[in-house]
Amino acid sequence: MYTANELMFPAYVIPELADSRGPDWRDLIRHLSVLPETDVEVLAFMLMMIRMNGCMECETDSYRAMRGCSACALQTLRRYKGPDRDLLNAYNLALQDMRNYLERTGKTKFQAVLELR
Repeated sequence: MYTANELMFPAYVIPELADSRGPDWRDLIRHLSVLPETDVEVLAFMLMMIRMNGCMECETDSYRAMRGCSACALQTLRRYKGPDRDLLNAYNLALQDMRNYLERTGKTKFQAVLELR
């Protein structure tokens, strides 16, 4: 009955988002899709999507959780009314936040991945 889903936005969904916005967005997704899950850029994208999707408030028995993370992320991106430039700015902010967090805490990227899960 339940779709396979995660508690927070998973990296394996990233390639599925390539055609959900314009060419700049597609370029970012293609760039991220070849990087390992532990790369700071992938972690930053996951953080951005967690913020945008509202993953922290998602409940496992909610409608959107039952639909799965892919469907939720695609719906969020389709409903987003701002330009792609704003999404890229949100990504860059998350990237800076992630770099600051790793530098401040001295944690490895792998430890950060475990904390995002």
